Amino acid sequence: MTYDSLKPLIYKLDPENAHALVEFGMRTLDCIFPGGFSFFAKDYIVNDEILNQEIFNLNFYNPVGLAGGFDKNATMIRPLSALGFGFLEYGTFTPKPQSGNEKPRLFRLVEQESIQNAMGFNNKGKDAIAKEVKKVYPFSIPLVANIGKNKITPNEEAINDYIILLKEFKDLCDLFVINISSPNTKNLRDLQSEEFVSILFTQAKEITDKPVILKIAPDMSIDSAISLCKSAISAKADGIIMANTSIDYSLIDNTRTFGGISGKLITQKSATFFKEVAKEIYKDTILIASGGIDSAELAYERIKNGASLVQIYTAMIFKGPSIVKNINQGLIELLKQDGFDHISQAIGVNFK
Repeated sequence: MTYDSLKPLIYKLDPENAHALVEFGMRTLDCIFPGGFSFFAKDYIVNDEILNQEIFNLNFYNPVGLAGGFDKNATMIRPLSALGFGFLEYGTFTPKPQSGNEKPRLFRLVEQESIQNAMGFNNKGKDAIAKEVKKVYPFSIPLVANIGKNKITPNEEAINDYIILLKEFKDLCDLFVINISSPNTKNLRDLQSEEFVSILFTQAKEITDKPVILKIAPDMSIDSAISLCKSAISAKADGIIMANTSIDYSLIDNTRTFGGISGKLITQKSATFFKEVAKEIYKDTILIASGGIDSAELAYERIKNGASLVQIYTAMIFKGPSIVKNINQGLIELLKQDGFDHISQAIGVNFK
């Protein structure tokens, strides 16, 4: 049975219930048949030297990762790895458990192949998540911990939440992502200030030698985004993810003016934002592109605009688990068509 044949059944379910069903299925199979997903991996994993990169002293077999938000509680790491990802991000999670925002808070925009979500960092908290990660870490591919602050933590104390998580997870991940750009925790994006970023990254580098990456929103002005990224880089940030979901509600045809938009609706916005910021900073740091990527062509364009890695999420919901394989195979073809022997030769080529 193909994913396309299953989609009508899945789409009859509430989006959050459908996600819970997928998580339950993956967890159950992983418990009953530990390592059983490796049987499926041969159909999804693309292993070609042309895509293999050494970044942050870590081996990335391919550049396609899973963005934060899908595996909030780190319960699907082994099953998800069988889909061929080059790296996986768990979270966003917070020090204390929290239920997130009121339901309904997750909406499919099927015709636009997009999602509108107002989840609000719903997660089981650091203790439960640490217990899950300890079952698998260290892992066969890089694992990224996406960390955020609790809703009840005032912004003036927010740095404490990030420091707690940096300390407690420095031996439970290969990289950290600092999430101060979700639109679904009130006033969180106010932390996208040069002062906060400088203080946080300076302290982070005193706590851990693991790479720490800043994730920013695509709704900032280009000048503000460049200044913020440069401040983070000066404070020893190891990379930048561009970008989180968007609150540009002019893109949607419904009356919901809350939550973040992901998927095809933000493809052009995210691509333009990435290109304009990247051309100013790609030589100074590692860039990870996220937002509306659902094909090898879109991934390749961001690589040529300076991305070393890319992330997907919404594309997997609409195109199914083979999307990772398809992007990687497509990237190999595109690189060879342009005469490149290795992906590193294509990174930032549009600016050279």
